[in-house]
Amino acid sequence: MDLPDASDSRLAQLTRWVFDDLGFAGGRLAPASADASFRRYFRVTRGEDTYIVMDAPPDKEDLGPFSNVARLLLRIGVNVPVILATDSKRGFLLLSDLGVRQYLDELSVGTADRLYADALGALSTMQTADGAIARDLPLYSHALLMREMDLMPEWFLGSHLRLQVSAAERGMLAGQFEILAQSALAQPAAFVHRDYHSRNLLVTETDNPGILDFQDAVWGPVTYDLASLLKDCYIAWPAPRVRDWALQYRERLLTRGFPFLGATESEFIRWFDLVGLQRHIKVLGIFARLFYRDGKQQYLKDLPRVLRYTREAAGAYAETSQLADFIARRIEPEFLNAQQRALA
Repeated sequence: MDLPDASDSRLAQLTRWVFDDLGFAGGRLAPASADASFRRYFRVTRGEDTYIVMDAPPDKEDLGPFSNVARLLLRIGVNVPVILATDSKRGFLLLSDLGVRQYLDELSVGTADRLYADALGALSTMQTADGAIARDLPLYSHALLMREMDLMPEWFLGSHLRLQVSAAERGMLAGQFEILAQSALAQPAAFVHRDYHSRNLLVTETDNPGILDFQDAVWGPVTYDLASLLKDCYIAWPAPRVRDWALQYRERLLTRGFPFLGATESEFIRWFDLVGLQRHIKVLGIFARLFYRDGKQQYLKDLPRVLRYTREAAGAYAETSQLADFIARRIEPEFLNAQQRALA
């Protein structure tokens, strides 16, 4: 087995579970991926068949939300891993394997329309197939929206840029965050995956795409996942193309009877831009925290793209112009030095 760190006690437990308890003796176990949480994944190969094992330490991760959302999404017919075996006490799941063809690796100018059409089709199913799933999902509340954005001053401004933020600036940021939270809450609500982007979508031969990492799903702003997908932190597209895809999605939802409360195209795009701004403010904080707290350097290279999204969206609307000014005056002059310092 090609595995990291032979002294890893959880890996030893997982290996015994797979080979002894589940009967995969004679198979092979290899790392599949790790994500931005404490979860990690391994691929089990036995003959021609492959499976995925999730390792979610119970003191840090709860298997319940993943299992619950997986059942919801399977019920409405989207392509997510099937749970084949569970050890909830130790935090292990055996899952069906949806493959290795990540959207991020296969998106190009030539493939984008086709791949995004499939991803938006799956998203529209999740957002319109069964309104009753709201009963089973937590709300994307005002407190959660604000808590997410509060990561940015602490980790991005403080730890990464080493900015001394004045009381007046802290008040301005709080006011801007409140505007974004209220905009998000004013949108019609729907299923929200919360990380619907090119690293969590797999190209599959049937029922494309395969959808991963859905355990944090909530009931919240209808354009949130759309912004996550089309203003992806890992790949960017020209703004006119993004707008066209977004409006195509609006038409798709209208065709499926989604209630837009009379919102025009421009209002839909405003929702999309401002909820994307909320998300990217959060991500600036999360990516910095992943480096400074968790030692995951790879996310730093994506910060310039996320900051660009943030600056452009903030500058597009009068109500967020104070944030745009703050980015221009205080963040951008320090950003390059902070990146070089962190990556040195």
